Amino acid sequence: MLEHGGNLNLAAKQYGIPRENWLDLSTGINPNGYPIPDIPASAWQRLPADDDELIEAACAYYGCKFAVPTAGSQAALQLLPTLRPACKVAMLSPMYQEHTHAWQRHGHQVHYFSNLTDQVLIDADVVLLCNPNNPSAKSFPPSELLSLHHKLSARNGWLIVDEAFIDATPEQSIATYSHLKGLFVLRSLGKFFGLAGARVGFLLGAEQVLMQAQNIIGPWSLTGPSRFVAQQALMDAVWQQQTRLALLASSARLAALLERYSLSPNAGTALFQFTPNNQAIEWRDYLAKKGILVRLFHANAELGQQSALRFGLPSENGWEHLENALKEAPIKD
Repeated sequence: MLEHGGNLNLAAKQYGIPRENWLDLSTGINPNGYPIPDIPASAWQRLPADDDELIEAACAYYGCKFAVPTAGSQAALQLLPTLRPACKVAMLSPMYQEHTHAWQRHGHQVHYFSNLTDQVLIDADVVLLCNPNNPSAKSFPPSELLSLHHKLSARNGWLIVDEAFIDATPEQSIATYSHLKGLFVLRSLGKFFGLAGARVGFLLGAEQVLMQAQNIIGPWSLTGPSRFVAQQALMDAVWQQQTRLALLASSARLAALLERYSLSPNAGTALFQFTPNNQAIEWRDYLAKKGILVRLFHANAELGQQSALRFGLPSENGWEHLENALKEAPIKD
């Protein structure tokens, strides 16, 4: 199993701090997620209904033509490598590790790139990136991605874009073009909506290949309660707009706080800040001893990458906890 954020049980044991006393900044999940509505008893008692208008709500929200519900975007990223023979895959680095793991498991050759001008993209059959990227927060304009897709499509290649962190800036999404041949977009309700436990995601793409994907997935990929809550969240435009503004403001606040205490981010999204730092390991351990969990990314000399920390947004009562810890830190540049 690859390392992920949110492993509070392990942290509690390792540092001897009760789970309820931790401030978890390791996941990038909205700490003020969508308010769960009352779930009707029928959602628990009946098999999930595929005709409940969830897909229509998703297509309206994403601005796409076709969508297949999946058990989080994790299920979608594990499925895609099975839909074509072994090939050359170019992936952005650093990036969410599960993508690499999934493609390598099915015999694909994975190579890495940092910019869309890198040589490795010329020979790639599949190009895969997160936009904005997780963890570096690097973003790509839709025009550049569509140009790359056009080149790949001309040689029967694919462009796969994981948009798990894009909901607060929907103008950067290319979901509306996902019906084009060889273009796939992954979306999730885990981050922006704060519904990670519901395990709801969507694979967006051309109708024919999505039908193939649906046949592989089979029926009932989502539970009835998850479908019910997801549909309400996707249709709640007022909550979405208010949340976009709130998250962007909180992210700017977090960036300013980190800057004040010598942890200057070099990029961020509405849900996290990415902070390269040569003392990232020391910072991670110090913060953990203060009951604050953050994600550590180790340096990669081969790819020219510095060690770094990723800070998610604190809950409302967590800001003081974080600032006090930063203020007392003995770590110096």
